[in-house]
Amino acid sequence: MKCSILKVAVPALLVAGFALGQAQAPIFELDPSWPKIPAKWKMGDASSIAVDKQDHLWILSRPRTVPAADAAKAAPPVTVFDASGNFIKSWGGDGPGYDWPQREHGILIDGKGNVWIGGNNCAGRNLPGLKNVGDDQYLKFNQDGKFLLQIGKPSGNTGNADTKSFRQPADASYYAKSNEVFFADGYGNHRVIVVDADTGAFKRMWGAYGKPPTDDKITYDAKVLPQQFNNPVHGIRMTNEGKIVLSDRGNNRIQVFEKDGKFIREYPLLRDTTAPGVTGSTVFWIDKNQSYWFTSDDPNGEVHIFRKSDGQIVGSFGRVGRGPGEFENLHNIGIDSKGNIYTAEVQGQRVQRFLYKGGLN
Repeated sequence: MKCSILKVAVPALLVAGFALGQAQAPIFELDPSWPKIPAKWKMGDASSIAVDKQDHLWILSRPRTVPAADAAKAAPPVTVFDASGNFIKSWGGDGPGYDWPQREHGILIDGKGNVWIGGNNCAGRNLPGLKNVGDDQYLKFNQDGKFLLQIGKPSGNTGNADTKSFRQPADASYYAKSNEVFFADGYGNHRVIVVDADTGAFKRMWGAYGKPPTDDKITYDAKVLPQQFNNPVHGIRMTNEGKIVLSDRGNNRIQVFEKDGKFIREYPLLRDTTAPGVTGSTVFWIDKNQSYWFTSDDPNGEVHIFRKSDGQIVGSFGRVGRGPGEFENLHNIGIDSKGNIYTAEVQGQRVQRFLYKGGLN
């Protein structure tokens, strides 16, 4: 996907609030001091973030994207910060017994505290400094970086019917009751694939509308809702109700499923007004019903807030000149237990925090 590069200074303090029917939508304030990255480091592309049960933020970045002049200062791929933005620890990269991804993409903290890491390098892309292999694997570590499990192998996927390897999987989500991990697979495939979290054994998979996934090439059409996911199938999350929410970025839509793959509904977002890439990553508001959802919009550089009940967008922030953020290739978002929003930018090579200041009861 082609992305424009925006170089705009971010003011020290920005506040955003939006009308929400008869109520006031959440008000957010940019926290310019967050995170406190050690001075010895330079952060590469911030590809993904995850918030754990302690409201610690886990950042997955791409050290190989740090400019050559600063390569020796590149931060490790995994860095962890507490709720105040203080540095806790870091780890990651090549090691014995596993194949670290060439182009880091997704990070998940499962219900047991394990850390799952994936990548999206594509064989044939020949990006500088990267091996010419596909990141068709996902890795599992403990919180200190001890290797536990690898599913798949580099350039190992044979298509959407393959139950052993992924094809540049974008994201993952965990369901504690069945101890399963659900993968958005991905940049090369068009499916959700589910595995046992302990063994990596294949359980099931499905495509758009719960149909079997296919290897057909999918292209974006603003006037058509394709019958398969458009690569990349990008973000995947589990609701409080145990529903699977999939951000089908290439089709500007979100689809919702039961855990067995039964299709429930979809939210087509901004299909006629923008390029593909609106629904890259989705998180849920902190009320019991998760009444409002937040989704990242890459081409427009915004976070959109919409109602779960009807899919109506009720507010947005982040576009240059429209309040806090002024994002450069907004790639992933997260939310903590207090409703604070975190954003990861690839071209911006940064993570920002937006403090929740009220607006919803």
